[in-house]
Amino acid sequence: MKLWLAGLGLAMMMGGAIAQTNLGSVVTERREGFKAAGDNMTAVAAVARAGSDPRETVARITAIQAWFATVGTRFPAGTQQGAAGLDTRALPAIWTDRAGFDAALAAMGPRLATLREAAASGHVANFQAAVQATGAACGDCHRPYRAR
Repeated sequence: MKLWLAGLGLAMMMGGAIAQTNLGSVVTERREGFKAAGDNMTAVAAVARAGSDPRETVARITAIQAWFATVGTRFPAGTQQGAAGLDTRALPAIWTDRAGFDAALAAMGPRLATLREAAASGHVANFQAAVQATGAACGDCHRPYRAR
């Protein structure tokens, strides 16, 4: 009986370790995805600042759109800042104000669609305005839901 209980305890501990590893993988994937989206947005913004042809940014914007199509699913419970063993800047407000967080994420879809459309058109002024609007939407999420 003692051996069985010890085995059960070990299995539970291993299950916890596996769950923590899975959460760690989620956080790593999330962080890498946001970094890639940020790198793409930085490159897009540089084109806007330079007043260059925005059509060269369509692929980057498309990649950002693909990321944001699934980003809301990348915040399972237990992946907030301060969770044991996880390196994340995701504030607990994501889970305590999930409706606000989801609304902030949802705002990115139309902004990115407008940005992509402006880039594809080649119209520099429209593209520059869309870059600013998209950047503002990024901030609407970063300020309340991400630690500095």
